[in-house]
This record gives sequence, C-alpha cells and structure tokens, in this order.
Amino acid sequence: MAAAAPGNPGTAEQLSAGGVFQRADEAIAAGRDPDAEAMYRALAADPDVEVRTEARFRLGRLLAARGRLTDAAVQFRAILDEKPEAQSVRLELAAVLARIGDLPAARRTLRQAQAGGLPPDVALLVDQYSTALRSLKPFGASFEVALAPSTNINRATTSTTLDTIIAPFDLSDDARAQSGVGARLGGQAWLNAPLSSAVRATFRVSGQANLYRESRFDDVIAATEAGIEYYHGRSRIRPVVSASTRWFGGEPYATTLGGGINWTRQVGRRAQVEVEFNAADADYRNDLQNGQIYDASIAAERAFGTRGGGRVTLSAQRQTAADPAYATASGGITLLGWREAGNTTVFATLALLRLEADERLILLPDRRKDWTFRASGGLSWRRWRPLGFAPVVRLSFERNASTSALYDYRRFGADFGLTRAF
Repeated sequence: MAAAAPGNPGTAEQLSAGGVFQRADEAIAAGRDPDAEAMYRALAADPDVEVRTEARFRLGRLLAARGRLTDAAVQFRAILDEKPEAQSVRLELAAVLARIGDLPAARRTLRQAQAGGLPPDVALLVDQYSTALRSLKPFGASFEVALAPSTNINRATTSTTLDTIIAPFDLSDDARAQSGVGARLGGQAWLNAPLSSAVRATFRVSGQANLYRESRFDDVIAATEAGIEYYHGRSRIRPVVSASTRWFGGEPYATTLGGGINWTRQVGRRAQVEVEFNAADADYRNDLQNGQIYDASIAAERAFGTRGGGRVTLSAQRQTAADPAYATASGGITLLGWREAGNTTVFATLALLRLEADERLILLPDRRKDWTFRASGGLSWRRWRPLGFAPVVRLSFERNASTSALYDYRRFGADFGLTRAF
C-alpha cells in the first residue's frame, strides 16, 4: 500500500500502510479527526485484508468516540463479514449497538461472540459489556420504509359467496381478496432514564402504517408503552403499561389499554430465555367484539456459532367478547433462524397457529376453527448503505384454513425496504 502524504495530495511522497497509520495517529493527537478519518478510509480499501481490517477497526473506534454510532457499526460489521472469528471486534460491535439502543441485537452479538469462544483475558470483559447494555443512550429511534406488493392486502377470502343457515350470501368486492402495491412505514422512538445502577424507567412510542391507493384498505397502528426495567444478575424484569389504537380504512377499529410483565434471563454463554404475559381491555368498533385479551409466551434463543442463531417461541392467547362467537382461544409455535454470509444476513421464519371460537356466528353453520401457516424469509445487505439506511428484502406466504369461508384465505407478499436506527 502506498499513499500520498496527508495534507499535500499533490506531492510525490509515498507512505507505507504503517506510515499512514502513524500519520493518522498524529492527526488524532493534534485534534484533526477528519484527516485521520480520510486516511483510515483510504486504507480500508487496501487489497491486503490485514491492512483494511486494522483500518476499519481504528475507523470504527474513531467514529464511535465522535458519536457516529451507526457509521461505527457499519465498519465493525464490515470486518466481521470478512473475518467472523474476530471476537474482539464483535464485542466492540455489541457495545456500539447498546449505545445506539438496539438492545436485542447487542445481546445477540454478545452471545455470538461467546459461542465462538473467547480467550480468557477477553472473556473477562463480557460481564463488563453485559453491564454496559443497561446504560443505553437516553433516547433513540428507528425507521423503516418499504414498497409492499401483495396478492391479498385485506387478508380476505377469494370466494364469491358465503354459506349461511338461511342461504348463500353474495360477498361484496371489499369483502373479497384484493391485490395491490402499498407503502409500509414503521418506526419507534424511546427514552431511558436511569433511576439507580439496577433500575431504569423506559418510555416507547411506535407505529406502523400500510397505505394503499384505495384508502379503504389502509391499516394504521399506533402504540405507547411505559415501564420499569430491573436488573438482577443475569435476569431482567420489566413490568409495563401500554395503550394502542388501530385504524382501518381511516376509521377507528380498536383501542386497547393494559399492561404486562417480561422476564429475560441469560442461560450459559450462548442462550437466553424470555417469558412474557400481557393483559388488555379491548374496545372495538363492533361492540359485540369488546372484551379482554390475555396472551402469554415463552421463547428460547441460542447462538449456534459466530455467524448464526435461532429462536423458538411458544405462545397462547385468550380473547373474551360480548358475543361468544367473537371470543377465541389460540396458540402456536414460531421458529426463527438467521445466518450471516459475507456482507449479507439471511433470515427465515415459520409459524403454525391454531384458533377456535367459543361459538358460531348466528348466521354461519359452523363454529370458527382455523389453522394458520406463515412462512417468510429475506436478506439484508450491509455493503450498500445509502445515507445510513440498510436495504432489506422480505418474501412471505400466509395460509389460513378455516371452517368459515369468511376467514379462509391465502396471500403472497413482499417488502422491498430500507431501515435505519438513529
């Protein structure tokens, strides 16, 4: 590697990679961080993998020190794309993700580092990094925008008629499956306030909107959540209160108010277990659906190595209603897996759910009983990050087999989007 002397690019003086690193160190010592950044970026394109790895590592640390956390994470991930065995870099990445506020990703990165094996001196740092995950920055946000084509945007039946105890009823076009291309917007923002070394208060707002040319199919959800996080050893306990509102076709559809509790515990070096229970009072546009919603889940997540992992979740839900025909009990299993391949992360999800209603709707011949199967998979790229956004592609399939044609449907969908954390 040869580079022109810093500060005078037109000269013929050439430096070795080691010389450029030395000049960069001198620039940092003199307070000229932009000059050091330029030199590191030049070395990050060096054909020698060891040179560009060192350059990216130093650049990542420099960017993190300047508060440019997303850019720092990009540099550390670029190293891991080429050298997944660089566990000390993975620890640096975990610390940056914690400062960004992406706590799940930070913990997952730590487990991947431990799964790959750590030297004794590095292993001693893990507890310090785990503790650092509690000290998130006081606020943060993330945002995603996607183009979302689907063969069934309203998750409706393809049947033209509905069998009833009186006679077959013709279904309107709006009650049948509609294909279309929509825009999917999603985001969240959070605040954290430490109350002590082991306790902090949290507040989060989030929202998601699926918007279409035909606005009667627009689906918008907004939610808020406030709680307390308490850390004890390898456990975290988080009670919360929450509220949400959903609009469909521009009209209020449902409002919920409730709370819940989450317990998360690290198990060994590679895994964590998460148990959650929530309860809420639900007020629907259709008063016959009003009631309470109770749901519980238990999940186990494990790093299979430095480049992949998986998660299995068992869930159950009970929903009461003023009309027993709208009251349901459901449960199922969801499997999630991911694998890093170079500068790409591949992920896939499979879910199987069962739902039964307490009674049949008055006009329908059968009580509702559903089997739902969902499968999705996708890719995210780290090499191309326009303005700090990460490109993501997801493909999905959903099949709901029901005893009632009203709820029987299938759909294929896709998301072509960009995500970013701030």
